Amino acid sequence: MLSYEHCRLCPRACGVDRRKGQIGFCGMTDTLKVARASLHFGEEPVISGHFGAGTVFFSGCNLRCGYCQNWRLSHEGLGAEVTSGQLRTLFLRLIDEGAENIELVTPTQFLPTILPALQPKLPVPVVYNCGGYESVEVLRQLEGMIDVYLPDLKYSDKALARALSQAEDYPEVAQNVILEMYRQVGKPQYRDGILTKGVLVRHLVLPGNVGNSLGVLDWLSERFPKGEVLLSLMRQYTPMGRLKDVPPYDRAVTEEEYAAVRSWAELCGIKEGFFQEEAAVGQAYVPEFTENFAEL
Repeated sequence: MLSYEHCRLCPRACGVDRRKGQIGFCGMTDTLKVARASLHFGEEPVISGHFGAGTVFFSGCNLRCGYCQNWRLSHEGLGAEVTSGQLRTLFLRLIDEGAENIELVTPTQFLPTILPALQPKLPVPVVYNCGGYESVEVLRQLEGMIDVYLPDLKYSDKALARALSQAEDYPEVAQNVILEMYRQVGKPQYRDGILTKGVLVRHLVLPGNVGNSLGVLDWLSERFPKGEVLLSLMRQYTPMGRLKDVPPYDRAVTEEEYAAVRSWAELCGIKEGFFQEEAAVGQAYVPEFTENFAEL
């Protein structure tokens, strides 16, 4: 059973009692907070579709990367307090507005409150959008409740994971997590061009770290049959957070860096997925957040 008591919802396994107001690495107690709930058109086409993903951003994060684009909610905890019942109402409102799915963004730290809001099962797919740093044991308890997994695979380099996300074990943890996700939902399935089942792995190319990206692509291509896991190769890195003035993270990814990684993906036979254009760089992919429930 998932619980805030002696919290072990993620690999940090802080063990704090969040029910009593203690705060874990994620920065949160047991009070669920939502920073945004709206139709989102900036996801991959198979997620956003024609009418937008019903995206709900949760406050806090178990990675809190030094370059996070959503700094205000991941590090500062911006968001409105929401109950399970209110969250269910938000889901249904988004569906009424035409949402192709309900997309849960960084939900891990609030799973005991989120899961009741998913019952009875919603009439659209549920997308689990996370940083890839998950507990396999916790994920097993989600089987049958999640239709599409949308994890990051940020690092193949342990030293880089330690330096940027305080998680040296990230590569091994995330790889095992993606294997579990694939076991649960299998290869991609679609309805009217919308992903209804499957795993779509996101990888953000970081400036000055092409080798890290090549390692990620090597693992994906070696582990999965072609086309059975989708790739979204992102170039939207924008200097933000505590690393915005620290080289090489004080600049965008160069055309040459992204081209090298994309070429490697093609050489690895990874052709099922999505590639970003240069226009993705900048503030356009940083949504507005709120701490007012009435604005959600």
